[in-house]
Amino acid sequence: MDSATAREQALDAAEELFYGRGIQSVGMDDIRGASGVSLKRLYQLFPAKEQLVEAYLERRDVRWRGRLARYVERAEDRRERVLAVFDWLERWFGEDGFRGCAWINSYGELGATSSRVTAQVRAHKGAFRAYLAALVADAGLPDALTGQLFLLAEGAMVTAGITRSTEPAREAREAARSLMDLARP
Repeated sequence: MDSATAREQALDAAEELFYGRGIQSVGMDDIRGASGVSLKRLYQLFPAKEQLVEAYLERRDVRWRGRLARYVERAEDRRERVLAVFDWLERWFGEDGFRGCAWINSYGELGATSSRVTAQVRAHKGAFRAYLAALVADAGLPDALTGQLFLLAEGAMVTAGITRSTEPAREAREAARSLMDLARP
């Protein structure tokens, strides 16, 4: 097995296990068993578990933001694109195995002890906020709305992760619509 294949298999296993069970409860031996990659090869690819967590979060970020953007781009109206973020969140919250936001979960487990994990979480949240800012600007809405919409989305993620319900996305969407209506010139 070449290094690229081994890396992908390890990351696939890490994502399933870290997201499903939590990072601290999963050891490298668990990753070995789930991925079929030898422990020696795992440590060649990721000399420390923290590096595997970092790679897992990086890869998940690219896919998560890509899925969101593809969904939002389908809305033709620029204001509806802002609301489509919340529609996408509702779909995501309803997926089998949804366990909340991987970055919030990772920060909760390792943010106090891992600067690498903290950097990944901040980069992801910063990119998500920047994406919302671009949607807000494109819709001709005031910049100040970005922070409010970001907090609505983040709050919905936390609440949905705890309650295992899609309802927080709908509630956040309605709050977003109200804020957008108030901001309309």
